[in-house]
Amino acid sequence: HCALAVARSAGRLGVPVHSVCTDPGEPAMRSRYITSAVRIAPDLTEEAWVQALIALRPRLGRAILLPVDDLAAVTVGDHQDRLAEPFLLPLAPEGIRRRLASKRELHALCLRLDLPTPVSSFPADESEFIAHVAAAGYPVVLKRSDPWLPPRNPSAPSVFIARTPEDALQAYREMESDVAPQLMVQEYIPGDSDSVWMFNGYAGDGGRCLCAFTARKLRQRGPRTGPTTLGECAGNETVSKAAQRLLAELDYRGIVDMGFRYDRRDGLYKLLDVNPRLGSTFRLFTAGNGIDVVRAMHLDLTARPVPPSQLTPGRRWLDERSDPVTAVQLGREGSLRFRAWTRSLRGIDEAAWWAGDDPRPFFAMCAQSGAPAVRMIAGGRGR
Repeated sequence: HCALAVARSAGRLGVPVHSVCTDPGEPAMRSRYITSAVRIAPDLTEEAWVQALIALRPRLGRAILLPVDDLAAVTVGDHQDRLAEPFLLPLAPEGIRRRLASKRELHALCLRLDLPTPVSSFPADESEFIAHVAAAGYPVVLKRSDPWLPPRNPSAPSVFIARTPEDALQAYREMESDVAPQLMVQEYIPGDSDSVWMFNGYAGDGGRCLCAFTARKLRQRGPRTGPTTLGECAGNETVSKAAQRLLAELDYRGIVDMGFRYDRRDGLYKLLDVNPRLGSTFRLFTAGNGIDVVRAMHLDLTARPVPPSQLTPGRRWLDERSDPVTAVQLGREGSLRFRAWTRSLRGIDEAAWWAGDDPRPFFAMCAQSGAPAVRMIAGGRGR
């Protein structure tokens, strides 16, 4: 749905959008705002993928290149000098996107800059891992540190909360990579999804934010880890200042998506992760004048001023594909009743899939995955 949101945000302003994808038949590609779907094979080497992008220039003209996942963002960052010739893209310091996408590197940055972050460690092997989780205690958070390293189990999660030694060891053996050690052991900070705060911004020259927004996660896929399924805009000056300080210190340029968690034990907002790319919930952060980070970037890269943009407090965004599944999971554990869930859906300002002026992706998504979600809701209705 991230590519779909880009298409709608830019397309409604008359900007042609070409989506580079592995499957042109996926639901998002049904959007009226996608000019073309360009297929690039998913099994290309990094060099072949870069060459395939460069080869699109004659077809697309001078286009803006906008990565929507970690691997693409890191690869574009690593090859930005070559890609800046055929495309427009924000030029950040060399290697900075890889450093920010790596949780190991980010942790070191936070310690150097004295930014609050959870206590974390990076075991080199299984025996160290067992010792580290024992020292951290349970529950404990396990994360894949480097998203470009393949896990042993391709379907392994990127984040897992282990509550027993057996859970932790099983997760380690699936999430760790055989290429290089990449598992992160992180302290568990108590709290529900609403203790997680998001920062969404676009930084121009000198790492100065041309737009900066904050919001809370109300529910997330997992159901207590992972992407937002229901979010609400709210002001948080502490989070915004910490995020903008990091961007300025690094001279970062481009779109960024960050996650913080409020730790009620010491009253600090602790930086969890930095996505040096577009976040999938970016349309939650839409100002009253219509500016979001995609529109801000388009204006900046085409040498036009980005107008001052104010947060829209209370604005709500929903991923209607994933939120019913999250609701069922929470219902089965007794923490969310069906009626409370339906009440929480009132006042949604924008959805990931449904749009009155562009309904076809929603119906294609329902045809692909709606029936399983309905069955799950029905199974959890009595909770």
